[in-house]
Amino acid sequence: MTPVSMRSLPPQEPLPQNTPLRRGLMPTLTALVSFAALLAVWHLAAMTWPSRSFPPPLDVLRAFLHDFGTGELPHHLAITLWRVGASFLLAMVIGSATGIYLGSHRRADQFLQPWVILFLNIPALVIIVLAYIWFGLTEAAAIGAVAVNKIPNVIVTLREGTRALDLRYSDMARVYRFNMLERFRHVLLPQLQPYLTAAARSGISLIWKIVLVVELLGRSDGVGFQINLYFQLFDVAAILAYTLAFVGVMLFIELVVVQPLEHASTRWRQRAS
Repeated sequence: MTPVSMRSLPPQEPLPQNTPLRRGLMPTLTALVSFAALLAVWHLAAMTWPSRSFPPPLDVLRAFLHDFGTGELPHHLAITLWRVGASFLLAMVIGSATGIYLGSHRRADQFLQPWVILFLNIPALVIIVLAYIWFGLTEAAAIGAVAVNKIPNVIVTLREGTRALDLRYSDMARVYRFNMLERFRHVLLPQLQPYLTAAARSGISLIWKIVLVVELLGRSDGVGFQINLYFQLFDVAAILAYTLAFVGVMLFIELVVVQPLEHASTRWRQRAS
């Protein structure tokens, strides 16, 4: 038999190394493996140094299931999420409008600059305590105190974004006679989108921490109130159960709401290949 020449064999196609499905699954699998490793380290540490102040993950899960079954955890979690949402919306609307205005008007920015610096440096605890003293232990005082703590950060971010606007797009809008709504939608909003995203992402992480302090100091419900209650009972498992439940909800909002919205709003931008 005559040996077959290597040249006569059809060239083999290389196996795909980085398919879209694999690219989509790898981050999820990596996160799951990392989370499992964290639970394993936590369990081993709790078993090695057993203490009531450092419960294992199973004790935290039991506390979570108990309060979830009684309805306490969903009730207090919903109350806290309502306060986070109301404070976030208030801070973003007021802070964005003020930041855009200051970025567009130099004299107004010079006049209000000391005010912005002042509120940026007042501790959150002071604002919360003063709000409760001046307006009482009310829901409006709690939400307002949280919003006031975040508004200066939004103002600074959107002010810098407005200063960085490309004036050529404004000239184009003037040539094509855009009205105010068209200018906002097609010129201003696309350029400010990265700054809005940065303000929103940092805002949501800051606001929910302040909301817990507000609830701990002056509310009779919410995750912060429950954490304070279980702190007095020295029930660390319940404290961790409420904390992880709330963090889990915030991560869900980040992955399911914030990131898809950010991707959809930036799909028009040119991405590196």
